[in-house]
Amino acid sequence: MDVLTQNFSLYGKGFLGTVELTVYASLLALALGILMAAFRVAPVASLRAFGTAWVTVLRNTPLTLLFFAVMLGLPRFGLVLPFTVFAVIALGCYTSAFICEAVRAGINTVPVGQGEAARGLGMTFDQTLSAVVLPQAFRSVIPPIGSTLIALAKNSAIAGSFSVTELLGTYKPLNERGYSVIWSFVWIAAGYLIITLAISAIFALLERRWGVQR
Repeated sequence: MDVLTQNFSLYGKGFLGTVELTVYASLLALALGILMAAFRVAPVASLRAFGTAWVTVLRNTPLTLLFFAVMLGLPRFGLVLPFTVFAVIALGCYTSAFICEAVRAGINTVPVGQGEAARGLGMTFDQTLSAVVLPQAFRSVIPPIGSTLIALAKNSAIAGSFSVTELLGTYKPLNERGYSVIWSFVWIAAGYLIITLAISAIFALLERRWGVQR
């Protein structure tokens, strides 16, 4: 317990850093994931190809390698940003590929007749997708999206290796101060548990309210 009480500010800073990474990367992942899912079901071949390439590349690229590409590659093109922003970009883009597939699977559960009826009323593809298909697909994709965002929260630990303040990185200064490694990691694990349980609770509430009832 001493390692927590005597270093509460350090743990708190790391905990808030992980929460910040998780929230911002989740928002980016959701936005990009939904957009790529729309691309993958679009009637335009070039958009479908772009969405497929996005998912294929990111799903098959190790997240650590993607961090290196963003952290070291983007500055070479003149884009110099805080490392936290780079971490959000890497996490958000990587996770968006999995969000895209979850949303696309949800879209495929919507009866084809729904889209045909909307088009019969003169609605465009964008209108059909946003007003008819996605609201129905949302009900079935709540659980997989929740699981994906929980994985994102845990994946944020990689950011600590790139000078980004996050929870796992607190073990380094604690180790230098001579604290037990075991107890340091126990409280780090407790912090991640709090974050993941909070995400689980949010999505459980969403599922009870709007999810598909079985």
